[in-house]
Amino acid sequence: MRHVLSALVMNQPGVLAHISGMLASRAFNIESLAVGATENPELSRMTFVVNGDEKTLDQVRKQLEKIVTVVRVIDFSKQNYVERDLMLIKISTEGGKRSEVHELVDIFRARIVDVGPSHVMVEISGQERKIDAFIDVMRPYGIIELVRSGRVALLRSAASSEDLEAEDRPNPEPPPEATV
Repeated sequence: MRHVLSALVMNQPGVLAHISGMLASRAFNIESLAVGATENPELSRMTFVVNGDEKTLDQVRKQLEKIVTVVRVIDFSKQNYVERDLMLIKISTEGGKRSEVHELVDIFRARIVDVGPSHVMVEISGQERKIDAFIDVMRPYGIIELVRSGRVALLRSAASSEDLEAEDRPNPEPPPEATV
């Protein structure tokens, strides 16, 4: 089963290497990884996609939570969330195929970001299946090169990831009554 995990981490040098090294040393395969700044300049968000059963996911999460620079880990897979990939793809337009490619770009709601004498570069974002479908449609025209980002995801609800995490934590016990 595919799981999308989000980890808020301290924005420090070496955090990505530490986390990816830990996962690799325990033979966890990362299908997708994206890291970027958050609204808080002291934190970055890492979005992982891993395949595995519940036991594997539990191991991944526990290992991540042991790392000092990891502030919070959230499994989006059981939540209502939005995920997107981004891709830049350079497509051949030799042989008068430019108008056909342009029409397909419009259908997929992508956009041309660079034009050369024999190619166009297209930017497209969306769910993984949309990106994969666009690649399949472009193959006959000739894909010169492409690059994809890792998956990014956020919860759909009005609550932030912090609010969700606070709901998952048990309520602390009230302080004992003071005696005089």
